[in-house]
Amino acid sequence: MSTSFRISESASRRLAERAAREGTSSAALLNRLIREGFDQLDHPGIVFRGPISDRRAALAAGPDVWEVVARLQELDGPVERRIEVLSQQCDLQSRKIKIAIAYARAHGSEIVERIDRNRGAVAGAGCVGESIGRAEWGIRPV
Repeated sequence: MSTSFRISESASRRLAERAAREGTSSAALLNRLIREGFDQLDHPGIVFRGPISDRRAALAAGPDVWEVVARLQELDGPVERRIEVLSQQCDLQSRKIKIAIAYARAHGSEIVERIDRNRGAVAGAGCVGESIGRAEWGIRPV
């Protein structure tokens, strides 16, 4: 869908400068900023990290969302108990873990793909297991 709108000269200049630094078009950068901005509005506490070619959702001042979900999958017991255990093990507030779960539920395929892509590297560090199914968390590829 093509949309036309006006932005200030300073915003346009900053957009063009940032796009040039990132080696992308202004339209592609604006699209990413809008998507990520809406995700941050919908999920307060979520930020985005990484280079333009590998952006990932993360908790502000915390781990990536996929890392939280992968670690929860490794733990046993009811969901609330796993959250409690992870909170204690990682010194991560349970409300932040729930923010990560909510984001993962809304973006299932993104998180599942990231976990699958990183499984080999992370498995060597002993952080990912297969003790629960993704469906229990409501995380499904879309």
